[in-house]
Amino acid sequence: MDINPIKTDVDYHAALKEVEELMMAEPNTPEGKKLDILVTLIETYEHKHFLLDLSNPT
Repeated sequence: MDINPIKTDVDYHAALKEVEELMMAEPNTPEGKKLDILVTLIETYEHKHFLLDLSNPT
């Protein structure tokens, strides 16, 4: 399993593409485990780089 940290926008888009290819992976298979790890890395990257303003617009 070849997984690298997501540090740049290029890394991020490559990870998204790989997740798209793994979307139908069965749980508890090497592909399913890779999917889980990539999703976690993507969520972490998004949390750091795509801040959401969730203030209440009233």
